[in-house]
Order: sequence, then C-alpha cells, then structure tokens
Amino acid sequence: MKKKFNSLSKNLQNFVVPETGAAKRVPLSKAMKSGRSPVSRYAELTLKHCNGGATLQAAHWLKEHLDNGGKLVVTISGALSSFQVGVMLSELIRQDKVHLVSATAANHEESFYRYVAHSHYAYIPRYTELTPQQEAELRDAGLRRITDTFLPEDESVRIMEPHLLKMWKKAQKEGKRYFPHEYFRRLYAEKLIKPDAAANPADCWTYAAYEKDIPIVIPGFEDSTMGNIFASYTYNGKYRKDADVVLDQNIMKSGLEYFTMMYDWYLDNSKKSPIAFLQLGGGIAADFPICAVPSIKHDLKMHKVRDWAGFIEIGSSPMSYGSYSGAGGKEKITWDKLSTQSYYQVIQSDVTVAFPWIAAVLLDL
Repeated sequence: MKKKFNSLSKNLQNFVVPETGAAKRVPLSKAMKSGRSPVSRYAELTLKHCNGGATLQAAHWLKEHLDNGGKLVVTISGALSSFQVGVMLSELIRQDKVHLVSATAANHEESFYRYVAHSHYAYIPRYTELTPQQEAELRDAGLRRITDTFLPEDESVRIMEPHLLKMWKKAQKEGKRYFPHEYFRRLYAEKLIKPDAAANPADCWTYAAYEKDIPIVIPGFEDSTMGNIFASYTYNGKYRKDADVVLDQNIMKSGLEYFTMMYDWYLDNSKKSPIAFLQLGGGIAADFPICAVPSIKHDLKMHKVRDWAGFIEIGSSPMSYGSYSGAGGKEKITWDKLSTQSYYQVIQSDVTVAFPWIAAVLLDL
C-alpha cells in the first residue's frame, strides 16, 4: 500500500489518509480497557468512516486548535435549545472552550424556556403519526410542537413576558438601548426568574454564557416568539386597538449593531489567537457571523486580518439550489469567508447525533 500511496501526486496524497489500527486485532471490549477516557476511546475505535469518520476528524482538529490557544465560535440553528443542546454546550462554555455564541433568536429564548418550564415540556417520539385534528388539539392546549418536543407556552413565554416588558418600558423612559440578549441576561442577573424544579441550571447554555460573560449574537431577533411580542408592542398602526403601551423600536439594538460588534470582537480576539467556527445547523445564525471576516477585508479595507482558522459544519441540508446551509467549505473560499489554508469539514448528519461526539472529545470524556 505504501508503494501505491507514494505513486500518487502530492496534491492527491493530501486527500488520502492511510489506514491505521492496532497491530493485533482484539475485541472492542478489551480495546476499551486502555486507561483512557472511555467515550473518546470508543469514538476512536468506532467512528472510522463516512460521517462518523468526519465527526471524529473534526473533533480531533478542534481539540488541537483549542489546546494550542485557539478560540471557538459556535452557531446554533434549528430548535437545538429545545432539543437540550445546552447539556453539552454549557459545559464547553464553563471549560472555556467556547468564546462566542451566535444563535437564532428562537434558540436563545428557548434556552430560557427550558430553564423556567422544563417539567412542563413533553416528548412524542411518534410525532409523524399525529393527525391534523390532533395537532389542533395540541394547539388549543397551548402545546407548541417542535418536531418531537412540545413547548409549553403559558409556563414559559408568558412567564417571562411581563419581566421583559417592564425592562423595555424602563429603557424607553430612560432613553436607553440594549441588545436583545442584554435584556434577557438581566432575567438571570436580577434573579427575576428561577429554574423549574425539574431543570438542571447547569444544562442551560445561556446561563453558562451569563456566568462566563461571553458575548452572544442574535441576528434577526424579530424572527422569534419574543421578537414577535416586542414588535406587537411597537405597532401603532391603524389596526391597533389597545394603544396603552407603545414602545419605541429603537430601544432594541439592531442586527447591524450586532454585526459591527462582531468587527470589534473578531479584530480584538484574532490579534493573538486563531479563531475557529463550529456551525450547528445552517441559516442566519451561521452566515451572519462568518461574514464578519470578508466584510472586514473588503468593506473596512483591512486586508491583513487573520482568516478563520477552520470551519466545521454539522447539517443535513443538501448542497443544492443556492442553499447557504448546504454550501461546503470550498464554496466559502470564493466568498473569502475561508482561505485555502483554513481547515474545513462538513458533516452530513443530524446535529443531535454528531455534536455529542465532538463535545465528548473536547471535554476528554
């Protein structure tokens, strides 16, 4: 094999990894007894090929990147907070392995909802068998379905709304403006909400981010339940019947201000550290922050800025029809989001399946 491998062009050799393994074949149960962390060891023994192999390769690259002083941006899409991504992400934050989180506004708020209403959630593994009539029944009961999970609106959204409304009114009165996540953080800082009796606060990634004071970016705040509610309080059009409370939209800092915040954060942090990008799902949560680097280069004319060190995406979107979520690392080179020197890996899988393996390796489990 070595002779065949050496006969390949140097460029092609960069794409080929010779098979490695123990000299002696032993049962998996015996191989596990190596004194190493059991989950990571099991991953090394079993995640060999296809998306499993890509997951392990990405995990090893990220671990080396962090061990060498690199920093990491994590982006969260879909409904991962409702699907309890915080169990893993919060621990990565506590161990200083995540340095900025960009999340859809829905994921951000749903982390809080899990915190205050965990025992009111429900799980239905056979959700595909529900009839339209049963879906309507769930709607009328106040259970909002997200794939296999029911979000209890009354015990989560409506519990938090009065606290946030009070903050918004105060900001308007004082002529102040804040980012969406800053309003939410005050729920923790001022102890306005408490964890559900069945919830583990350690599993809440927004709480871990609050304790560590790491930055959060929420592009498209209006595309969320609380964003819709905020919009309703700012509406004073001809169809508004109750105008007792009309808020100024400007008390909420905008997505443009989040983007310029990314300029400062990236330029400050990339001076001494390479920064990697872990994209959990697709969409605006990921495309928004990754564009900071090409914008710094081409719009701010700062061409010597450090490139993203690496890009890892876990997602199930196909590479078709111009979908950002399905675009691979190579396409990002053409937009100057990545350089030819950046590590990139796309894992075509469900985030709830692949991300736990990566987290386990980074946490030495």
